[in-house]
Amino acid sequence: MEMYDLIIKDTTIIDGSGDPGFKGSVGIKDGKITLLPVGTEDRAEKIIDAKGFITCPGFIDSHSHGDMILGTHFGSLAKINQGITTQVTGMCSYSLFPVSERYCQTWVDNCYLTLPETGAPKEMGTFTSAYNYFNYAQKLAIPENVRPLVGSGALRCAVMGDESREPTNAELTEMKALLKEAMEAGAAGMSTGLIYLPSTYELSPEITELAKIVASYGGVYTTHIRNESTKSIEAIKEAIDVARETGVRLIISHHKLQGKACWGMSKETIELMEAANEEGLDVSCDQYPYTACMSLLADCCPSKYYSEGLSGIVNYLENPITREKIHQEMMDENADYENYYINSGGWSGIYIVSSYKLPEAANKTIQEYADETGMDPFDAYCKIMIANDGAVGAIYYTMCDEDLTRIIKYKNTAVCTDGLLKSEHDMTHPRAYASFPHAIRVFVKEKHLFSLEEMIRKMTSFTADRYYMKTKGVIKNGYDADILIFDYDKLTDKASYSKPTLLCEGFKDIIVGGKIVYENQHLTGENPGKILLMR
Repeated sequence: MEMYDLIIKDTTIIDGSGDPGFKGSVGIKDGKITLLPVGTEDRAEKIIDAKGFITCPGFIDSHSHGDMILGTHFGSLAKINQGITTQVTGMCSYSLFPVSERYCQTWVDNCYLTLPETGAPKEMGTFTSAYNYFNYAQKLAIPENVRPLVGSGALRCAVMGDESREPTNAELTEMKALLKEAMEAGAAGMSTGLIYLPSTYELSPEITELAKIVASYGGVYTTHIRNESTKSIEAIKEAIDVARETGVRLIISHHKLQGKACWGMSKETIELMEAANEEGLDVSCDQYPYTACMSLLADCCPSKYYSEGLSGIVNYLENPITREKIHQEMMDENADYENYYINSGGWSGIYIVSSYKLPEAANKTIQEYADETGMDPFDAYCKIMIANDGAVGAIYYTMCDEDLTRIIKYKNTAVCTDGLLKSEHDMTHPRAYASFPHAIRVFVKEKHLFSLEEMIRKMTSFTADRYYMKTKGVIKNGYDADILIFDYDKLTDKASYSKPTLLCEGFKDIIVGGKIVYENQHLTGENPGKILLMR
């Protein structure tokens, strides 16, 4: 008779493969799984009676900004409470490494939206290489696992700062060296965020040269494409061209179509991805299951005004001449940029979630704030931006259910959060706390688009495969014991746009590396989480 550390006894196992669930028990020893029969007589230091409960692999967040708040209680709670046991980080060109002494503060300023209220880690100045950062991160006490990517924005800023130009040959060589070092240290790939500073200045030749290095190490290239609105087709083609030229595995980040003018275009974008796969490329995407996004309020401004960063945008808004020019361009439905104002249907579709230096503007739409103050909405927008030095978070209601549904139904779509979180009580997007149970509630329980088994596959084994995590994502002999036990009938999300930090319900126990990290809607204090390096 075998002695285990933990046995999950007499449960319904959904193993993450997409196959039908089955009755059984799960033994855990030294952080690894052994499948056992119903009614097993094997012994364990702890036995969980899971009769009537579902047991499945821990969810894997395919697109996370959790590295910016790694080691905080609220950051871990936001992930673990929704069943996430592993997060893939370093997204949208943002990672905490590498930095250079010359441009470290510039990068900290650019990372504002993703950093906690307390700011960057005090050790950030030492993150001059991936090795240094990983050495730091591996010492943090965390319940969840982390699969890190390196952000192209960090690479660029370390070498060039915020300069809006192509790199010189020498600068590109330096960026490639930093990327090579990161891949050798164990980064799983590289991300771009082509609407954010300074990644917005990256052109295809630069991206391609960097992606060649990622491909040579068998890594992943994930991209927040250059346009998620009326030019989505062109933007996805640009990303696919990089994959075609380099052979790199490509993931389109948080795929969506923003603004009524492009609603329904997901049919074409999915056809593009599928055609690329039929060609022999390796292309997929991920999605957070909501019809509103979250980003900087500055994104309402045309991208050409980003050349001097957030402070530069504020200067333009303070100048009466450029202020009026920006106003006219924002109101132009044919303007040549991804117009968040138009895509949101106007000021009533833009919800302020963080306005720390003008708190009376937070937790309401710009139209609501304008009505309260008797201001013109554009003037209200300028007031909020100027008061906060441009550092304002906003939720934009830009998407439609048709595209949301079509994208999640695509066989090569994973589930993600794209969560941004600054504090325990942050008014953020509900995706940060609830994406995964929300997806189950909406797409399985309400719309009946998937079996529970198939939905869990999109949350576990599919993502594990995308990011080369060979022992995660499936309940299988010898695999890592990252496991969820939940009551399907009670499993649901509670977080909303007005109350985004409410915890999900229905989880009995959440296990990482064989340790129970969450029970009774509380973290247990166990911290078995690891930094999952490629090498």
